[in-house]
Amino acid sequence: MNLEQRIDAFVKLGTFFKQFTSEGIVKKEETEFNNLFFDAFKMQINRAQEFNGWFTKNNVLKAFESWSIALTEENLNKWTSKYNFNISKEIKTVAVIMAGNIPMVGFHDFLSVLISGHNIIVKQSSNDKYFLPLVAKFLEHFNKGFKNKIIFTEGKLDNYDAVIATGSDNTARYFEHYFGQKPNIIRKNRNSVAILTGKETKEDLEALGEDVFQYFGLGCRSVSKIFVPKNYNFDLLFGALFKYKDIINYKKYENNYDYNKAVYIMSLFNVIENGFVMLKEDKNYASPIATLFYEHYENFDTLLEKLKQESEQIQCVACNENVVDFVKLGKTQHPKLWNYADNVDTIEFLLEI
Repeated sequence: MNLEQRIDAFVKLGTFFKQFTSEGIVKKEETEFNNLFFDAFKMQINRAQEFNGWFTKNNVLKAFESWSIALTEENLNKWTSKYNFNISKEIKTVAVIMAGNIPMVGFHDFLSVLISGHNIIVKQSSNDKYFLPLVAKFLEHFNKGFKNKIIFTEGKLDNYDAVIATGSDNTARYFEHYFGQKPNIIRKNRNSVAILTGKETKEDLEALGEDVFQYFGLGCRSVSKIFVPKNYNFDLLFGALFKYKDIINYKKYENNYDYNKAVYIMSLFNVIENGFVMLKEDKNYASPIATLFYEHYENFDTLLEKLKQESEQIQCVACNENVVDFVKLGKTQHPKLWNYADNVDTIEFLLEI
């Protein structure tokens, strides 16, 4: 297969995904291969929460919707146009160890390896292992050139040329020990933050709520901490976030809220809360579920310098000020194909191995 054929396959996959959106599941008769794959995808989406309690149907559909928007011919061509795919004609085998914190979280690595022309060995998380095998079957049916290029394994990884592994700070040490002799990308814990200036409208702050609450805050692009000016009026923020109050009705989230609230009370921490999310002043970036850390700042430029120095802990920064590399409030969960995790260019890595 050449690059054009690989792009065509993922465009078709994106079209197929358009039947699964946050508005619901709607079968479109003109979509190719529905007779083979639509019911299988629908069943796995409906059953996802049985296997992972955090994978609500709505969150799974949001993930599919996000990828359906990304996988267009225009986006795929724009993404791949900056690279020279003729650098190396030798096909390598890349082992990809995936996280399982949000639905389809490993898809970008999966896409990157295959779009670069390499073979992939996938080691999925037990928390998210039912969608990618279906995606692989779809691709193989659309273009038989994908056959024998995709292998899923639950055992020991063998016969690979490079590794992409995503995990925690603890598992990263394990990955570095075992895979350090091979070309690799090893990702650690990261969190996303937002900067508020006090000029935000209610609509802006409602958009921030999506960054905070989508996927229950479990993603690396979920905003876990906000920076606010001195004397910031949190009533404005709480008023806007009230739109997301129903999240407390989900039992797993409620249990975390109750547990963390009890810990804070017993520890005599000063916490602001509204019945479904707690605001805690904290220097750290990784906040527990149902908690949003905050920190005051006095000077915007000084804050930017601080974030630059601590960039290895940060996945992305949401802010409505016009600063290069920042994303607008409400957009952290909608990365472009060229927005790489940990700011490491995966395609460049794959073309050079």
